Amino acid sequence: MFKILVVEDDELFAESLEDFLSENEFEISLAKSSKEAIEFTYKHRYDLYLLDINIPDMNGIELLKELRCANDLTPTFFLTSYNDKEFIKRGFLAGCDDYLKKPFDLDELLFKINALFSRLNKKNLFIIDNYFSFDMSLKRLYKDGIDLDISPKELLLLHELIINKNSVVTKEMIMSTLWQNDDSSEGSLRVYINNLKKILGREIIENIRGVGYRFKL
Repeated sequence: MFKILVVEDDELFAESLEDFLSENEFEISLAKSSKEAIEFTYKHRYDLYLLDINIPDMNGIELLKELRCANDLTPTFFLTSYNDKEFIKRGFLAGCDDYLKKPFDLDELLFKINALFSRLNKKNLFIIDNYFSFDMSLKRLYKDGIDLDISPKELLLLHELIINKNSVVTKEMIMSTLWQNDDSSEGSLRVYINNLKKILGREIIENIRGVGYRFKL
């Protein structure tokens, strides 16, 4: 089941969205502010964000900028009453994938969501073996089609290993690419690597002593 985070401070509208999308078999989380939305993204992985622009704490555009700076590339639609081209431009520059102007037809939103997920699933699913697959766009790991919901850092690390499959990924490459804005250590990296080995099988990720790691296929 796809997971969608709706960030909307209009309670009635948010509940209408939740009811409609839940009826169409999506799992929905509701946040009323940017602060609450960020807390949700720390705890859960989502397949899509639906963001209003005019929300408390920081506006939706600033929220999306912050998420993108944290390497969160989750597809994002803006749902907004703004019709100003400058706001629309700022939204796309911040990293949104599409927008709908309020009021909009809920069926139109559903068409856009289904088209997005259908496109991503066809283009970006990397088959690891008979059990595991990895969505290269959404950065989600599946076992027998079920989302394993592992930590964001582990998913980013796995993505880096897969795009460099059968080649050595140095510790320096991993640190500079994935932990550039955070405190990091070789100890924390080893923990993430060991967690992935426990899930996928120890033989699939090879330790290159003193250098880094290799994802073997």
